[in-house]
Amino acid sequence: MKKSTPSPAFSFSKIYCSLFGHNYVLSKNVTHHIKEYSCSHCGEQATTNSRGRLEAMTPKLKEINNALASVHAKKIAKNKVNTAFQVAS
Repeated sequence: MKKSTPSPAFSFSKIYCSLFGHNYVLSKNVTHHIKEYSCSHCGEQATTNSRGRLEAMTPKLKEINNALASVHAKKIAKNKVNTAFQVAS
């Protein structure tokens, strides 16, 4: 049987964020228009949705962002190779 450790119920950072709002800072550029943010006080994560608004990070959104990041990186690398050949000829 697994023993679970209780999470701390009282946290000053969570109270601060509930009173004054989160202070999101950029944590990762997924693509040019999709970014991941994390709160500097409580550590909550958020990402931009299809309309450009912040949305709380879920495991499904994290998986989607990771897939988008890998596809975007491959596309950028391919474009760099193609532009290098065009300049040389």
